[in-house]
Amino acid sequence: MDISFFSGAVTFICCFFAVAAAFLTHRSKSVRKNCGEDSCNCACSRGSCGGGRFEKTSVLNGRSSSSSVFGGVEGEMVEKVPVTVAAEKLTGASMMEQLVPEITTHALSYLDYPSLCRLSMTNSLMRKAANDDNAWKALYHKDFTLEQDSLSPINGWKAYYAATRAIMNVNTDFLNIIRERSVPAMERFWLNADYVKCFHASGEYFTGHNAVIGSWQLAFNWEQNVDFEIRDVKARVMTDSAWVTMKAYLNMGSGNVTNVFELHNGRWYMVHHHCSVMLIHGGAGQQAVQG
Repeated sequence: MDISFFSGAVTFICCFFAVAAAFLTHRSKSVRKNCGEDSCNCACSRGSCGGGRFEKTSVLNGRSSSSSVFGGVEGEMVEKVPVTVAAEKLTGASMMEQLVPEITTHALSYLDYPSLCRLSMTNSLMRKAANDDNAWKALYHKDFTLEQDSLSPINGWKAYYAATRAIMNVNTDFLNIIRERSVPAMERFWLNADYVKCFHASGEYFTGHNAVIGSWQLAFNWEQNVDFEIRDVKARVMTDSAWVTMKAYLNMGSGNVTNVFELHNGRWYMVHHHCSVMLIHGGAGQQAVQG
């Protein structure tokens, strides 16, 4: 969605509400003045202000002015005040802040991740709206999963969305390494520790960095040109750890995959990989899936 179009639409809605508020306020004050309230500052020459002809005197910008009124109908006595200033005096808030929060959140829900980030860089009011926690929660549910609706992230939904997107990108890098069959890239991807583990679909498992990388080298040499499709990817991110679950579909079969990551010095490393054969409709195990 075009950001300029969205900003223009929001501005139009704000202006509409501001004009309506200013008009209603001015109309209310005029009615009270014509009804003869003590505060109307009018001098009546014939009894009350309710009927006949009378003179009304008002002070505008330090100058006295008068107008004739017949039958209680006032002539032109409209003081020109900027609409925006009048609306802000009425509510004590800017035009953007006068929008109902639910309307703002609903409007922002149509934006994607890059558009919401660009909107936050336009001005201070748009930044406040784009950083709203409810907007980022809605975007998280739209882009990732509804499973974590009851979650209350410590640093807010915007930070949690960014962390989830980061770990999803890291998981995609892992899948690309498998497609490219790159042993050096796989070696850098895993944390160099003795507690890392890898469970392949064949049933074999390996512990320690050297053993795990050796198992991937054997797997890359065993099968050539393996392609697969990934579905139902879900992630859960903690402070310094995260895990991703997914389903992998190949020509030779399908499997459930779980990847576990740890955050070290600002970088995510894989510490655990588990791939198991997926059973369909209670049938017997299918052919082993690589990984």
